[in-house]
Amino acid sequence: MSAAKTLFWGTLGALAWTHVGYPLAAGALARVRERRVAKDPEWQPRVAVIVAAHDEEAVIERRLENLLALDYPADRVELVVASDASSDRTNELVEGVAAREPRVRLLDCARGGKVAAQDRAVRETAGEVVAFSDANATWAPDALRRLVSALADPEVAYVCGRLRLEDAEGTNREGLYWRYELWLREQESRLGSVTGGNGAIYALRRSDYVEVDPRWGHDLSLPYTMVQNGRRAVYEPAAQAFEQPTPTNEAEYARKVRMFEHCWEITLRGSMLRGLPARYLVSMVSHRVLRYSSGLLHVVLLGSSVLLVGAGWPYVVALAGQLALLAAFAARVPIARYYVYVTWATVQALWNYLRRGVPAAWDPAATR
Repeated sequence: MSAAKTLFWGTLGALAWTHVGYPLAAGALARVRERRVAKDPEWQPRVAVIVAAHDEEAVIERRLENLLALDYPADRVELVVASDASSDRTNELVEGVAAREPRVRLLDCARGGKVAAQDRAVRETAGEVVAFSDANATWAPDALRRLVSALADPEVAYVCGRLRLEDAEGTNREGLYWRYELWLREQESRLGSVTGGNGAIYALRRSDYVEVDPRWGHDLSLPYTMVQNGRRAVYEPAAQAFEQPTPTNEAEYARKVRMFEHCWEITLRGSMLRGLPARYLVSMVSHRVLRYSSGLLHVVLLGSSVLLVGAGWPYVVALAGQLALLAAFAARVPIARYYVYVTWATVQALWNYLRRGVPAAWDPAATR
């Protein structure tokens, strides 16, 4: 019985900390210990904007036209599409744009995955700053200027922007959970560095770019690597990108499973907690390690609640709360449905990873 109680209170405390306690603590500390970014809107270095693409014929022309229209000096921007062995008309369409626009270039890469294509593009460009985006994203006209302005701070090596989720008519589709994540990312940035970015909009100083294991991806591995190297990884919410959300919760679940497989690879093999300052180490454990473990924590909490249901009212309340969450999921309550899907995706991803590892290659997301 004592072991069950230890598991119950340990898992309950871990879940409460990662979802509520840590965000509140980060928000409060950011108000009194903020590290500001020394932005310089006048700094305009040469930039290579890199779009890794695999079979993106449906969106690649639109993506290039969007990037060509950015509010940044045209003679200081190079646009590179690193095509990861696309088998559709992606390469043909990019070459068509490049024929009339010398700033656009195609790199036809052997199939090796997104990160391998990005690495090659970085090696074959010369900008002082390298910026990255997905083929299905759209940037606001001032997005690149906003990213570069933050990189003018000599302490900043990496900056990510804000991804806004909108439907085809431009209506905001950001859910409560996504807005919560963006808020927490902003608090972490104000404290020093974010613990994760997003692939739709981010940039680095070329001198700080590192080639990581192709299975890892940049969203999680680059921020903590920058901090391990004594640099900052920050969030600039004014630099905005737009994407259409996945069409269903089921599609979002599949996307999350694929994403969390890479997260487990980094967590278990990426030395992500090594050599970190104490405050950032707390952030990494609280926001990343415990969050990726949340599915397992819920399973243990549910099992221990069942075992202890006759031992007192706290266990009855905990069991009732978990059953209510599952009932809300079954009743298709949006926030409950999203939370259960995302949480269970961490368990499914771990199972997949332990059975077969994680591949470096990827397929386009089902958002269009």
